[in-house]
Amino acid sequence: MSPVLGIIASSTQQGRGGAVGSYDALASVRLSAATSSVTFTGIPTGYQHLQIRALCLTTGQESLYIAYNGDTTGANYRDFQIGGNGSGSGFTYTNAGVNGYGAGTGLVSQTAGAGNIIDILEYSKTSKNKVARTLWGVDRNGAGSVGLFSHFWANTSAITSITLSVTTYPFQTNSSFALYGVK
Repeated sequence: MSPVLGIIASSTQQGRGGAVGSYDALASVRLSAATSSVTFTGIPTGYQHLQIRALCLTTGQESLYIAYNGDTTGANYRDFQIGGNGSGSGFTYTNAGVNGYGAGTGLVSQTAGAGNIIDILEYSKTSKNKVARTLWGVDRNGAGSVGLFSHFWANTSAITSITLSVTTYPFQTNSSFALYGVK
């Protein structure tokens, strides 16, 4: 795995029954019908971090939102995005008080998708609020863009469920989502 796409652990960890930074597949979903949300539940606590890899197919430009443990209280989430579109135009985005965060963008057809890699750091520690980062990109038939999100959830609870959702254009058939535990 490329270091750009993989998680760079904030600390090393020994003695967890595997190599430091190794990944265990926990769950995966490939949609057979359109839907506006996907939820991972029963997330175990035996890992240092979590990673979600998502290929999001929609019929229009869309943001990907995330909610932890069913918390949809907008004031509990904050995020910041930086990105570019290849034309020399960069962009930044700051959001406060909205359910979740935009971790990616939609697309113009089902033949290309918005790729998202979401790293959720120290998700089971109950002594700190949760932080995540997302690397995303979309082609849009040659007119694509890439971005990096930093995301904050003001809650010290261990994350036991994660819901990914869209608001306007549902995830289409063959959208795929995979959850990994990172040792």
